[in-house]
Amino acid sequence: MNMNRIKNEKWPWIEAAHGMRTQLFENLSDADLAFSPGGQAMTFGALCREMGETEHSYTQSLKTLKQEWSYRHPDADVASHVDHLKTWFQTLDDELQIAITIFLEENGEKTIDRGGPVTVEFQLDAYLQAVLIFLGKATIYLRVMNKLLPPFFEEYIG
Repeated sequence: MNMNRIKNEKWPWIEAAHGMRTQLFENLSDADLAFSPGGQAMTFGALCREMGETEHSYTQSLKTLKQEWSYRHPDADVASHVDHLKTWFQTLDDELQIAITIFLEENGEKTIDRGGPVTVEFQLDAYLQAVLIFLGKATIYLRVMNKLLPPFFEEYIG
C-alpha cells in the first residue's frame, strides 16, 4: 500500500472517529466522568483514560515497530477532568498523525510486531476498530446516564 493511499483512505476514517470522540467530550461534565454503571465496570473517566493509553500504544508502535501495552498515563487525575482529557487527546491525535507521516516516509514497507508482523495498514485498521469499540462503550454509558447522544453517534454508532 502506498503512502498516498493510506493518507487518503485510512486517515479520513480515523479523523472522523476522533471527531466523534471530540463531540463526546463536548457533552460531558467532570461529574459525568465519575459515573460507573455498576458491577465491575470502570468509571466513564477511566474508560476515556484507557482509550488514551490505547492511542498512545498505537502511536508508539509506529515509532518503535513493536506494539506495547504497558503505558499508563502518569496522572490518574486526567480521568476526572474533561478539559484535561480534551487537551491530552488533542496531543495524542497530533502525535499519531505525525507518527503515521514519519512511518510512511521513513519505514514505508516495514512491519510492526504485534506478536507477529503486521502492515501499517493492518495496524491503522486495528486502531480505528479500537476507537469505534470505545465509542460503542461510551454510547452505553451515555444511554445509562440518560444523556442525549451526539448527532453522529446516533447515525454511526447507534
